[in-house]
Amino acid sequence: MRYAADHVKVTVPGSAGNLGPGFDCLGMALGVVDTIEVKLLASTDIIVEVSGEGEGRIPLDGTHLFVSTLRATLNRLDAPGTGLHVVARNSIPHGQGLGSSAATAVAALVAARALIAEPDVLSDEDILTAATLLEGHPDNAAPALFGGAVVCWQDRAGAHATPLVVAEGVETAVVIPHGVVPTVEARAALPDSVPHKDAAFNASRAALLVHALAGSPALLFDATEDRLHQGYRAGHMPSAMAMMKELRERGLAAVVSGAGPAVLVLGTHLAGDGFADGPLAWADGIGDDTWRCILTSESVPGATVERLG
Repeated sequence: MRYAADHVKVTVPGSAGNLGPGFDCLGMALGVVDTIEVKLLASTDIIVEVSGEGEGRIPLDGTHLFVSTLRATLNRLDAPGTGLHVVARNSIPHGQGLGSSAATAVAALVAARALIAEPDVLSDEDILTAATLLEGHPDNAAPALFGGAVVCWQDRAGAHATPLVVAEGVETAVVIPHGVVPTVEARAALPDSVPHKDAAFNASRAALLVHALAGSPALLFDATEDRLHQGYRAGHMPSAMAMMKELRERGLAAVVSGAGPAVLVLGTHLAGDGFADGPLAWADGIGDDTWRCILTSESVPGATVERLG
């Protein structure tokens, strides 16, 4: 496989998985993005520069998730070996349940497709399946790739997603604490099985949530109830549970975003409820933490790529 470009730029959004009851099958893109540029080098050098989220904390070598995913993908496509110069400008918070690792994996796969001369060999479903293999589930990778809100699932053929209708006026506010919770820790808190009545409860709420998002926002509060994961993870994210309790007592449809500890609010006219981009002074002290917000008022596009050279 030959290259058709040697310099590409990918922009990819963060996302909220689960949306409360839709465990591992519902997700929505958020209005916060990472931008990653990659240049192919004639040498074998790996150069990684990171600014913003993760700066000083994530690896700057071949173990960086973007680099390892890109190299594995190019090797699988029999593209010639090459060095890489990666420049990542990160805005998606890390360790907060906003899909930063899924966004990075999707960005690498989309970059690989843009670099090669035959991009059709890497379809959207190929990219979603590859990202899902890395993540274990598609509810962050799918909105990162396609944008908007999605319903996603897996079968023997791989991972799949279809757009979820969201009515005009439905907004999201993600409220982010200072502390982080490693995703692996949050997932380890889940039991191997749950009571049948809890599974039935979540099935009803997930179905109701699809309807509520499509044009019945008054039902969002009831539709975001969950018995499958949030309660089991409560001990690992006390600040998130305190914030969710505070917001739901105010009648707001608040859930843990993905594996947490960020809290996602679904609703309309959220600015009137005190949500705005940046620090939330009114929230300071809730759960003994400080909080900031990402407010998204419109549908967010998925990953985009530009050939620069």
